[in-house]
Amino acid sequence: MSIELIKGSHFRNLAINRPPDTYGRLTLLNSVGQEISRCKTSVRRGQPNPVYKETFVFQVALFQLSDVTLMVSIYNRRSMKRKEMVGWIALGQNSSGEEEQLHWQDMKESRGQQVCRWHVLLEA
Repeated sequence: MSIELIKGSHFRNLAINRPPDTYGRLTLLNSVGQEISRCKTSVRRGQPNPVYKETFVFQVALFQLSDVTLMVSIYNRRSMKRKEMVGWIALGQNSSGEEEQLHWQDMKESRGQQVCRWHVLLEA
């Protein structure tokens, strides 16, 4: 399974009045919530509308797609290696909403074609 995190929009830095330094983290979970795999993008510094355009490959068989959950989290990296979650979504078995569930279903039925959607992050 190939996942591309393309871009974000209207990210704010709540602590100080300057654009945030953000990165995305993708975590694949099995049916009982245990982590199978995790990866993250590089940091985009000082960008309220960051463009990531990074692709990640997860080793998942077609028959396993109904039993896994992909967590997509965006973090703001603050000073001294501290981080705060900007927001998150979940796709797959434990989708965080109807749009995410539909995206996952469309992806499963796409036969290898890219399925691209915008998602509104849930607050951390």
